[in-house]
Amino acid sequence: MTNFSIFFSVLLVSLVSLTGVLFLSLNKSFLQKILLYLVSFAVGALFANVFFHLLPEMTETMPDVHTGFALVLLGIVLSFLLEKCIHWHHCHNLDCKHTAPVGIMMLVGDGLHNITDGILIAAAYLVDTQLGIATTIGIILHETPQEIGDFAVFLHSGWSRKKALLANFLSAITAFLGAIAVLVLHEHIHGIEIVLLPIIAGNFLYIAGSDLIPVLHKESSFKNTVFQFLSMIAGIALMYVVFLGGHDVHNEGNHVEEADHYEEQHGHHE
Repeated sequence: MTNFSIFFSVLLVSLVSLTGVLFLSLNKSFLQKILLYLVSFAVGALFANVFFHLLPEMTETMPDVHTGFALVLLGIVLSFLLEKCIHWHHCHNLDCKHTAPVGIMMLVGDGLHNITDGILIAAAYLVDTQLGIATTIGIILHETPQEIGDFAVFLHSGWSRKKALLANFLSAITAFLGAIAVLVLHEHIHGIEIVLLPIIAGNFLYIAGSDLIPVLHKESSFKNTVFQFLSMIAGIALMYVVFLGGHDVHNEGNHVEEADHYEEQHGHHE
Protein backbone atom coordinates (compact mmCIF):
# COMPACT_ATOMS: atom_id res chain seq x y z
CA MET A 1 0.00 0.00 0.00
CA THR A 2 2.89 2.36 0.82
CA ASN A 3 4.50 1.73 -2.57
CA PHE A 4 1.22 2.49 -4.33
CA SER A 5 0.86 5.75 -2.39
CA ILE A 6 4.41 6.73 -3.28
CA PHE A 7 4.04 6.10 -7.01
CA PHE A 8 0.57 7.66 -7.14
CA SER A 9 1.89 10.81 -5.45
CA VAL A 10 4.88 10.94 -7.82
CA LEU A 11 2.45 10.62 -10.75
CA LEU A 12 0.36 13.52 -9.42
CA VAL A 13 3.48 15.68 -9.12
CA SER A 14 4.52 14.68 -12.65
CA LEU A 15 1.12 15.66 -14.07
CA VAL A 16 1.67 19.19 -12.72
CA SER A 17 4.08 19.61 -15.66
CA LEU A 18 1.03 19.75 -17.95
CA THR A 19 -0.46 22.80 -16.23
CA GLY A 20 1.67 25.25 -18.20
CA VAL A 21 -0.29 24.90 -21.42
CA LEU A 22 -3.56 25.55 -19.56
CA PHE A 23 -2.48 28.73 -17.77
CA LEU A 24 -0.65 30.34 -20.68
CA SER A 25 -3.95 30.90 -22.47
CA LEU A 26 -4.74 33.54 -19.83
CA ASN A 27 -3.91 37.22 -20.04
CA LYS A 28 -0.20 37.72 -19.24
CA SER A 29 -0.65 40.37 -16.53
CA PHE A 30 -3.44 38.36 -14.88
CA LEU A 31 -1.33 35.21 -15.03
CA GLN A 32 1.63 37.03 -13.47
CA LYS A 33 -0.53 37.97 -10.47
CA ILE A 34 -1.79 34.41 -10.13
CA LEU A 35 1.78 33.11 -10.17
CA LEU A 36 2.79 35.45 -7.36
CA TYR A 37 -0.15 34.29 -5.24
CA LEU A 38 0.67 30.64 -6.00
CA VAL A 39 4.27 31.28 -4.96
CA SER A 40 3.05 32.92 -1.73
CA PHE A 41 0.76 29.96 -1.06
CA ALA A 42 3.65 27.56 -1.68
CA VAL A 43 5.92 29.49 0.72
CA GLY A 44 3.38 29.16 3.52
CA ALA A 45 2.78 25.48 2.78
CA LEU A 46 6.50 24.60 2.62
CA PHE A 47 7.36 26.40 5.85
CA ALA A 48 4.32 24.90 7.59
CA ASN A 49 5.23 21.42 6.37
CA VAL A 50 8.67 21.83 7.91
CA PHE A 51 7.48 23.11 11.29
CA PHE A 52 4.20 21.18 11.63
CA HIS A 53 5.27 17.84 10.15
CA LEU A 54 8.93 17.28 9.32
CA LEU A 55 10.74 18.70 12.35
CA PRO A 56 8.33 17.28 14.98
CA GLU A 57 8.58 13.87 13.29
CA MET A 58 12.37 14.21 13.23
CA THR A 59 12.56 14.93 16.97
CA GLU A 60 10.48 11.80 17.65
CA THR A 61 12.39 9.43 15.36
CA MET A 62 16.02 10.63 15.51
CA PRO A 63 18.02 9.12 18.39
CA ASP A 64 20.06 12.34 18.66
CA VAL A 65 18.24 15.63 18.02
CA HIS A 66 21.53 17.49 17.52
CA THR A 67 22.40 15.12 14.68
CA GLY A 68 18.95 15.73 13.24
CA PHE A 69 19.41 19.50 13.12
CA ALA A 70 22.89 19.04 11.66
CA LEU A 71 21.24 17.07 8.84
CA VAL A 72 18.72 19.90 8.35
CA LEU A 73 21.67 22.23 7.85
CA LEU A 74 23.21 19.67 5.49
CA GLY A 75 19.97 19.68 3.49
CA ILE A 76 20.19 23.47 3.10
CA VAL A 77 23.85 23.31 2.02
CA LEU A 78 23.23 20.45 -0.43
CA SER A 79 20.33 22.38 -1.97
CA PHE A 80 22.63 25.37 -2.45
CA LEU A 81 25.32 23.20 -4.06
CA LEU A 82 22.77 21.54 -6.35
CA GLU A 83 21.57 24.93 -7.50
CA LYS A 84 25.10 26.19 -8.14
CA CYS A 85 26.48 23.07 -9.82
CA ILE A 86 23.75 22.54 -12.41
CA HIS A 87 22.74 26.20 -12.75
CA TRP A 88 19.30 25.21 -11.51
CA HIS A 89 17.10 28.24 -11.24
CA HIS A 90 13.34 27.93 -10.98
CA CYS A 91 11.46 30.37 -13.10
CA HIS A 92 8.38 31.64 -11.23
CA ASN A 93 7.40 34.38 -13.64
CA LEU A 94 6.95 34.87 -17.38
CA ASP A 95 9.88 37.22 -17.98
CA CYS A 96 12.86 35.04 -17.12
CA LYS A 97 16.03 35.92 -19.03
CA HIS A 98 18.37 33.09 -20.02
CA THR A 99 21.11 32.32 -22.52
CA ALA A 100 20.50 30.61 -25.86
CA PRO A 101 20.80 26.92 -24.84
CA VAL A 102 18.30 27.43 -22.03
CA GLY A 103 15.96 24.67 -23.23
CA ILE A 104 18.45 21.82 -22.82
CA MET A 105 19.99 23.36 -19.67
CA MET A 106 16.59 23.72 -18.03
CA LEU A 107 15.59 20.21 -19.08
CA VAL A 108 18.68 18.67 -17.46
CA GLY A 109 18.39 20.83 -14.34
CA ASP A 110 14.69 20.13 -13.89
CA GLY A 111 15.26 16.42 -14.44
CA LEU A 112 17.78 16.31 -11.58
CA HIS A 113 15.50 18.42 -9.42
CA ASN A 114 12.54 16.13 -10.11
CA ILE A 115 14.61 13.11 -9.11
CA THR A 116 15.07 14.92 -5.80
CA ASP A 117 11.28 15.36 -5.56
CA GLY A 118 10.85 11.60 -5.95
CA ILE A 119 13.38 11.00 -3.17
CA LEU A 120 11.55 13.42 -0.87
CA ILE A 121 8.14 11.87 -1.49
CA ALA A 122 9.30 8.27 -1.03
CA ALA A 123 11.28 9.03 2.13
CA ALA A 124 8.35 10.92 3.66
CA TYR A 125 5.88 8.08 2.99
CA LEU A 126 8.26 5.51 4.48
CA VAL A 127 8.23 7.48 7.74
CA ASP A 128 4.48 8.19 7.89
CA THR A 129 1.61 8.24 5.39
CA GLN A 130 0.30 11.61 6.56
CA LEU A 131 3.81 13.03 6.26
CA GLY A 132 3.96 11.72 2.70
CA ILE A 133 0.66 13.40 1.84
CA ALA A 134 1.79 16.72 3.34
CA THR A 135 5.11 16.53 1.48
CA THR A 136 3.34 15.76 -1.80
CA ILE A 137 1.04 18.76 -1.34
CA GLY A 138 4.01 21.00 -0.61
CA ILE A 139 5.86 19.82 -3.72
CA ILE A 140 2.80 20.23 -5.96
CA LEU A 141 2.25 23.79 -4.71
CA HIS A 142 5.90 24.62 -5.32
CA GLU A 143 6.05 22.89 -8.71
CA THR A 144 2.92 24.52 -10.20
CA PRO A 145 4.29 28.07 -10.66
CA GLN A 146 7.68 26.65 -11.61
CA GLU A 147 6.25 24.45 -14.36
CA ILE A 148 4.21 27.33 -15.76
CA GLY A 149 7.32 29.51 -15.82
CA ASP A 150 9.44 26.75 -17.36
CA PHE A 151 6.86 26.16 -20.08
CA ALA A 152 6.91 29.87 -20.91
CA VAL A 153 10.71 29.83 -21.17
CA PHE A 154 10.64 26.81 -23.48
CA LEU A 155 8.24 28.67 -25.77
CA HIS A 156 10.41 31.81 -25.68
CA SER A 157 13.38 29.64 -26.65
CA GLY A 158 11.64 28.77 -29.91
CA TRP A 159 10.18 25.41 -28.95
CA SER A 160 6.70 24.45 -30.18
CA ARG A 161 3.95 23.98 -27.58
CA LYS A 162 3.89 20.24 -28.26
CA LYS A 163 7.67 19.90 -27.86
CA ALA A 164 7.70 22.08 -24.72
CA LEU A 165 4.86 20.09 -23.15
CA LEU A 166 6.51 16.75 -23.95
CA ALA A 167 9.89 17.95 -22.63
CA ASN A 168 8.32 19.21 -19.41
CA PHE A 169 6.50 15.91 -18.84
CA LEU A 170 9.55 13.73 -19.61
CA SER A 171 11.56 15.83 -17.18
CA ALA A 172 8.84 15.47 -14.55
CA ILE A 173 8.61 11.66 -14.67
CA THR A 174 12.30 11.37 -13.69
CA ALA A 175 10.86 11.74 -10.17
CA PHE A 176 10.07 8.02 -10.39
CA LEU A 177 13.82 7.31 -10.52
CA GLY A 178 14.30 9.07 -7.19
CA ALA A 179 11.40 7.21 -5.59
CA ILE A 180 12.62 3.83 -6.86
CA ALA A 181 16.15 4.57 -5.61
CA VAL A 182 14.85 5.25 -2.08
CA LEU A 183 12.73 2.08 -2.06
CA VAL A 184 15.72 -0.01 -3.19
CA LEU A 185 17.99 1.57 -0.56
CA HIS A 186 15.29 1.07 2.06
CA GLU A 187 15.50 -2.69 1.48
CA HIS A 188 19.24 -2.71 2.16
CA ILE A 189 19.84 0.19 4.57
CA HIS A 190 17.68 0.15 7.68
CA GLY A 191 16.37 3.58 8.72
CA ILE A 192 17.43 5.42 5.55
CA GLU A 193 14.16 7.38 5.63
CA ILE A 194 14.95 8.67 9.15
CA VAL A 195 18.21 10.17 7.87
CA LEU A 196 16.52 11.67 4.80
CA LEU A 197 13.74 13.31 6.85
CA PRO A 198 15.77 16.29 8.20
CA ILE A 199 17.47 16.66 4.80
CA ILE A 200 13.97 17.06 3.31
CA ALA A 201 13.28 19.77 5.90
CA GLY A 202 16.48 21.58 4.92
CA ASN A 203 15.57 21.36 1.24
CA PHE A 204 12.11 22.84 1.85
CA LEU A 205 13.55 25.63 4.00
CA TYR A 206 16.03 26.49 1.25
CA ILE A 207 13.39 26.47 -1.51
CA ALA A 208 10.94 28.64 0.45
CA GLY A 209 13.51 31.03 1.89
CA SER A 210 16.05 31.35 -0.92
CA ASP A 211 14.12 30.55 -4.08
CA LEU A 212 10.54 31.70 -3.51
CA ILE A 213 10.53 34.61 -1.06
CA PRO A 214 12.94 36.74 -3.18
CA VAL A 215 10.40 36.47 -6.01
CA LEU A 216 7.73 37.96 -3.75
CA HIS A 217 9.96 40.89 -2.78
CA LYS A 218 10.03 42.01 -6.42
CA GLU A 219 6.40 43.12 -6.04
CA SER A 220 6.21 45.88 -3.42
CA SER A 221 2.77 47.46 -3.86
CA PHE A 222 0.66 47.45 -0.69
CA LYS A 223 -2.31 45.69 -2.32
CA ASN A 224 -0.23 42.83 -3.73
CA THR A 225 1.69 42.52 -0.46
CA VAL A 226 -1.60 42.04 1.43
CA PHE A 227 -2.78 39.38 -1.03
CA GLN A 228 0.61 37.65 -0.89
CA PHE A 229 0.44 37.62 2.91
CA LEU A 230 -3.09 36.20 2.87
CA SER A 231 -2.03 33.55 0.33
CA MET A 232 0.88 32.60 2.57
CA ILE A 233 -1.45 32.30 5.58
CA ALA A 234 -3.77 30.13 3.47
CA GLY A 235 -0.86 27.81 2.66
CA ILE A 236 -0.01 27.55 6.36
CA ALA A 237 -3.67 26.90 7.20
CA LEU A 238 -3.87 24.09 4.64
CA MET A 239 -0.88 22.31 6.16
CA TYR A 240 -2.27 22.85 9.66
CA VAL A 241 -5.51 21.14 8.62
CA VAL A 242 -3.49 18.24 7.19
CA PHE A 243 -1.50 18.15 10.44
CA LEU A 244 -4.68 18.01 12.55
CA GLY A 245 -6.07 15.21 10.38
CA GLY A 246 -2.91 13.18 10.71
CA HIS A 247 -2.69 13.92 14.45
CA ASP A 248 -6.25 12.68 15.00
CA VAL A 249 -5.61 9.49 13.02
CA HIS A 250 -2.38 8.90 14.95
CA ASN A 251 -4.16 9.38 18.30
CA GLU A 252 -6.99 7.04 17.28
CA GLY A 253 -4.42 4.42 16.34
CA ASN A 254 -2.73 4.78 19.73
CA HIS A 255 -6.07 4.45 21.53
CA VAL A 256 -6.89 1.27 19.59
CA GLU A 257 -3.47 -0.19 20.42
CA GLU A 258 -3.93 0.67 24.11
CA ALA A 259 -7.41 -0.86 24.13
CA ASP A 260 -6.13 -4.07 22.48
CA HIS A 261 -3.26 -4.23 24.96
CA TYR A 262 -5.69 -3.80 27.88
CA GLU A 263 -8.00 -6.52 26.56
CA GLU A 264 -5.08 -8.92 26.16
CA GLN A 265 -3.92 -8.31 29.72
CA HIS A 266 -7.48 -8.46 31.11
CA GLY A 267 -8.25 -11.67 29.25
CA HIS A 268 -4.99 -13.20 30.39
CA HIS A 269 -5.78 -12.46 34.07
CA GLU A 270 -9.22 -14.01 33.73
